[in-house]
Amino acid sequence: MKVAFRALAAAAALAFAGHAAAQGWAPTRPVTLTVGFAPGGGTDTAARLVAKKLSENIGQTVIVENKAGAGGNIAAQHAATSPPDGYLIHLSSVGPLTVAPAMSKNLPYDPKKDLAPITLGMMFPNVFVVHPSVPAKTLAEFVALAKSKPGEVNYASSGIGGAAHLAGELFKQRAGIDMVHVPYKGGGPAMADMLGGRVNMYPAVPSTSKPHVESGKIRAIATTGLRRTPVMPDVPTVAELGYPGFDATNWYAFVMSSKVPKEIQQYWNRELVKALKDPEVVKALDGHGLEPVPGTADELARLIDSETEKWTKVVRDARITTE
Repeated sequence: MKVAFRALAAAAALAFAGHAAAQGWAPTRPVTLTVGFAPGGGTDTAARLVAKKLSENIGQTVIVENKAGAGGNIAAQHAATSPPDGYLIHLSSVGPLTVAPAMSKNLPYDPKKDLAPITLGMMFPNVFVVHPSVPAKTLAEFVALAKSKPGEVNYASSGIGGAAHLAGELFKQRAGIDMVHVPYKGGGPAMADMLGGRVNMYPAVPSTSKPHVESGKIRAIATTGLRRTPVMPDVPTVAELGYPGFDATNWYAFVMSSKVPKEIQQYWNRELVKALKDPEVVKALDGHGLEPVPGTADELARLIDSETEKWTKVVRDARITTE
């Protein structure tokens, strides 16, 4: 009995020690923050702004690593299968977290089982921009153009299943038009071809499109949220322009491998929320049209559930697939 009691006591002590160690966990070496898109896009911009403040707060370097491809799914899979030691955080988005399962029967990760929600990061609308060579100065004129040339007008996105792709497909359904989707490996490459006139329309991120709109290199015809974005207050929403209730709000969220101990997940929630609430970070994100919306892991989980239901219907109706 004494031997058994000692064994149980030892096991309990070890469990308590492990729990205490996890509770007091803090990184002692550089941390990696992965992004699923090429440099130059909205996700990359947001990640670098947050990484800088995180580095200052935790006393460790936070390295932003771009792992572009498959609409952000490659980076999501990488995060899902990374060592569960708490040293890899992933800034993901609506596509990999809510749409990917509906698009692929052989998705190599399960967003709900393999990725743990940490906190919502930012929310913002996309903005429909067109090249000056496109003979449409308004959304109505663009719809008329697309209807007069079915299958000839195209639009760019940062990847299959990403927010821009979803916004484009939702608008196609609502407007009853036929556009050709041209996917890229991130917002940077998509914007480059938009500026070069190689694509007609692009549901872009306000932060990367605003300078080009102001310089006259591209034209903004509508935004995709329910309310106008403060970054482009003069640009009306799609909902205002004859499509009531149209909402294709984009968002970024921080996740990590679900195998990471809960206490470490909670550490990163505290630190990320702290960084996202920092006045310098808020000002910088606002300047790029990215509204910081930090919260709890449970709040992010509920958002993922509701967005999954919404966008799965769009994917199925549009028959979007990566197979």
